[in-house]
Amino acid sequence: MKISAEEVKKIALLSRLEFAPERVEAVEKQLSDILSYMELIEQANIENIEPTAHAVALSNVMRDDVPHESLSNEKALQNAPEAENGYFKVPKVIQD
Repeated sequence: MKISAEEVKKIALLSRLEFAPERVEAVEKQLSDILSYMELIEQANIENIEPTAHAVALSNVMRDDVPHESLSNEKALQNAPEAENGYFKVPKVIQD
């Protein structure tokens, strides 16, 4: 499909792009090539093809979520720079 220089200028205006006058012809050819390729893709028979979310199959690589014993409060606070009343003590970040 051939696209004209006027159409390129209109597309540039609508998409807030600015092309130097000597680049309009190159952009015109590129857009025409893209549209021609899209026409070629439209001819593909996709009648029995199932839609996919990804180009390749994905599998979950995370471990199984198995419940286990958690850290005690003392153990969790063991390496804390500061602790107070069983909690991590951090600098105040919100002003009054």
